[in-house]
Formats: sequence, structure tokens, C-alpha cells
Amino acid sequence: MAGHSKFKNIMHRKGRADAVRSKLFSRLSREITVAAKSGMPDPAMNPRLRLAVNNAKAESMPKDNIERAIKKASGGEVDAMEEIRYEGRGPGGVQVIVEVLTDNRNRAASGVRSAFAKNGGALGESGSVTFMWDRVGEIRYPAEAGSEDAVMEAAIEAGAQDVESDLVKPDIYEDAPGHTIWTAFEDLNEVAEAMSKVLGDPKSTAIVWKPQSEIDLEGDSVGTLFKLLDALDAEDDVQQVYSNENISDEDAAKFAG
Repeated sequence: MAGHSKFKNIMHRKGRADAVRSKLFSRLSREITVAAKSGMPDPAMNPRLRLAVNNAKAESMPKDNIERAIKKASGGEVDAMEEIRYEGRGPGGVQVIVEVLTDNRNRAASGVRSAFAKNGGALGESGSVTFMWDRVGEIRYPAEAGSEDAVMEAAIEAGAQDVESDLVKPDIYEDAPGHTIWTAFEDLNEVAEAMSKVLGDPKSTAIVWKPQSEIDLEGDSVGTLFKLLDALDAEDDVQQVYSNENISDEDAAKFAG
């Protein structure tokens, strides 16, 4: 939609949650450990672990931290970790998916439920939201990786499904993804490897939830939604939060403070 930028909306919200971003290494470490436990402790032989390690490197996580997280998989404490998905709705009916990695199901459930209840949201049943979303692969490249045409050509050759380029000014949004390439769930690693031969290593690769449609949100509901998403991000057990709001740049900036 003209005049809207999903990425800039996200960055406005993240600008309000610098303290939450400080927990990034912890979340990346947990994902590496669980990924290593789920298969071979060698990234070359374990696609999920390879994704986790690549994403950690993209965020400049020290090599020692990565190796420590992999070695931790051989310890007994990781056996208790559970992957749980919560689904609910926020202000204006915005759909929210919360992915949790926890060693205490009750603590995680309480934290997520409280975040929804205190910020204009409501938890739903399993499947109440995800049937309107797709589970897909996501590959992100910075704007300087290439022009829209060059990235599109590389993506088509690699077998990707779609490309979105959001070339906001890097001096304003230093973490701007620039180009987002979408793939089928099962094709992510193959497409990412093919594109890296042409464009170099991506900024990140991940299996994500992508909404089939977005919900327009404006006014005070935007501020309430931001509070809900920030509260969920602040929970230690929460790994990822997805939402399908469509907000004007003006409202996003207004409620960022």
C-alpha cells in the first residue's frame, strides 16, 4: 500500500525497546543449543543449526559464544526446553503469533497471558490465527547487496517465490533489511545457498510466519498494539513475535515515543 512501510513500522516500535534488544544474544544462544540438540552438532549436517549459527554471526555474536551454545546441547539441561506457540489477537483484531522456548511452561504461559490481558489483547486457541498465515522461508539482504532487478533475477534463478525491496535510507535505519526474499518452507536452505553464490552471505535466514493479509490500524490502537508487542518481546521465554498490522508511517512515528 502506498505510503506505508512494514519495515519502518517495525523499526519505530523497536526504537522503543532497546532494552529488549539487549537480550538478543541470549535468544540466539538458546536457538543454537536447541537446534544442536535436535540433530547433529555440526552446522554442515544440521540445517536448523546452520540457520541459527548464520543468524548469530549476522548479529556479530562472538565465536566463543556460538561454540559454547553448541556444546551446551550435550548437557542435560536442554532436555527440559519446550517449543510452544501461542496465538491471539491485539487491538483492532490484529493477529499475533508468539513463539516461545522455555524450561517452564507455566511461567511462559503466565507471562504471555499477562502481556495480552494488560495491553488490549486476548489469547486464542491453537490454530485460531495460524490458519490465516503461511509458514515460509525468509532471506534478508541489505540494500547494498544489489539493485532491485539484480536481486530479483538472483532470486528467480535460485527458485524463490517472491521478493520485496524496502530501500529506506540506511543512515536512518541502519538495520534495514533492504531486500526480503520469500521461499517455500522446504526450499529455504537451497535457495539461500544459491543466492549466496551471487550476492554473498545474507543478513539473515529464517523460517517465519507470513500473514496472508494485513489489518489496517490507526489512532490510539497503534499505541496500545506497540505496548502489547513490546511486552511480549520483553518476556525472557519469548523467541519471536509476529503480527499483521498495517500502520501509516505517520501513526508509527507518532506512537513510537
